[in-house]
Formats: sequence, C-alpha cells, structure tokens
Amino acid sequence: MSLVVNLYYTGKGGSAKRFAAAMESTGVAQRIRNEPGNERYDYFQPLNDPETILLIDQWQDQQALDAHHASPMMQELADLREKYDLHMKVERYVTDEQGMPAGDQKFIRK
Repeated sequence: MSLVVNLYYTGKGGSAKRFAAAMESTGVAQRIRNEPGNERYDYFQPLNDPETILLIDQWQDQQALDAHHASPMMQELADLREKYDLHMKVERYVTDEQGMPAGDQKFIRK
C-alpha cells in the first residue's frame, strides 16, 4: 500500500509554474524525492488550466509521510507557497493492493 496525495497549486500570472520551477531549481524537490519512503514527487500542468500545477506526491506509508511533514523542508515549502501566493486543493488516495483488474488491462496499450 502507498499513499498518493495530489496537490493542486493555483495562483495568478504564472505563479504556480514559477513555484514549481523554484522547487526544482533550489533542490527542495530533489531532497524530498530522496527522503526515506518517498516513491514519487512530480509536477504537471493541466492543459485546460495554465494557472494550476499538479503535484503527485507518493509515499510508502503514513509513517513516511508524517516524517516528511515533520522535516525542515516543510518550512521551505510553506515559504515558497507564501511567496507565490498559492492556494491548494488536496486529494488523497491509497493504492490498490490488487493491482489493475484484467478487465481494465485490455484498455491499456503497452
């Protein structure tokens, strides 16, 4: 089981994109990727919303996510969110232990 957290960062005038670029260029994103239990930390931009950046943040378990939330990087994140005046919407999911059902696999082109 993994925890997947989708964070939608929304701002104005390209601020969400500048935030994601700052996270990458300062090395904060890479340091988060290197934390124990992190399985994914990737930014995307929805094609129909240029003012939003989606972060897909995946952790091995709740303990790993809790350790991340207790890390000093969270203050760096908060400071950057404030700097770029971002607002957030969050979705949280637990991965399916069974994997993709055979009936769904027929729709996947490999």
